[in-house]
Amino acid sequence: MSLKYAVIGTGAIGGYYGGNLAHCGHEVHFLFHSNYDYVKNHGLQIDSTNGNFHLSDVPAYSNTKDMPACDVVLVALKSTNNNLLKELLPPLLHQDTVVILIQNGLGLEADLQEAFPELQIAGGLAFICSSKIGSGHIGHFDYGKLNLGSYSCRNSKVLKKVCSDFKRAGIESNILELELARWMKLVWNIPYNGMTVVLNTETDILMDHPSTAQLLKEMMLDVIRGANQVGQGRFTIPESYADEMLVMTQQMRPYSPSMKLDFDAHRPLEIDYIYTRPIIEAQKAGYEMTRVSMLEKQLRFIQDQYIKK
Repeated sequence: MSLKYAVIGTGAIGGYYGGNLAHCGHEVHFLFHSNYDYVKNHGLQIDSTNGNFHLSDVPAYSNTKDMPACDVVLVALKSTNNNLLKELLPPLLHQDTVVILIQNGLGLEADLQEAFPELQIAGGLAFICSSKIGSGHIGHFDYGKLNLGSYSCRNSKVLKKVCSDFKRAGIESNILELELARWMKLVWNIPYNGMTVVLNTETDILMDHPSTAQLLKEMMLDVIRGANQVGQGRFTIPESYADEMLVMTQQMRPYSPSMKLDFDAHRPLEIDYIYTRPIIEAQKAGYEMTRVSMLEKQLRFIQDQYIKK
């Protein structure tokens, strides 16, 4: 079984994962926004700790109406742009297409399913340090694992094939239980994304100061306890996972998470899915994530200073 891929959002995430699939010989169609003309003329460059490569003659598009229907659609848009999916997705779909949301947060799949009731949906959890460093130019600095989880896939073989394709492209990939995987990703995303914005800093500086290092751990434990309240009888995240995340980040090269990059560029922040939805789900289960709630309010205040409603 050979799968035809589409990438919506060819930036730091979509460009890296889709680029590796294409470099490995898979058919991948890329949707671009601002970089469309550049990539059509110059191709796509991936600079990676695993080896640099260049893709010429990239199947690049500026409109999904010009793209073929595909077996798998990798959505790597910022979740703040998910309102565009109602228009972007239909031209890419056939009756068995699987859409994989490689995005951060909670509730993403449920919202897309509401808009497309018959669609097969999966989630993608990227553990990666990467960013767009120029026109048609992606920089990959550390890690790179992509975990997958089914939300409403009717055919498990397709997701297994996607996982296999990524592995052959040199990307570590596993299939996990989606809800648990999303909460585990939030254990890292919630403290580091928000605190680098609020304190206008990078991950290594947060880790090197005793006060912020302690606050990071307390916030991770807040997320873990909220997750465990939600997952009662279904899943549990050990509190020792917070220490694992701290050690991993200590070993990571200095890094500005995606939300810090959005803040620096005065773009909307992904507050709704990374903060608000987890807070609401934990509240429904009877747990108040007080530290996370405080960070959410701070982020909304900061965002409102540069984005006019």
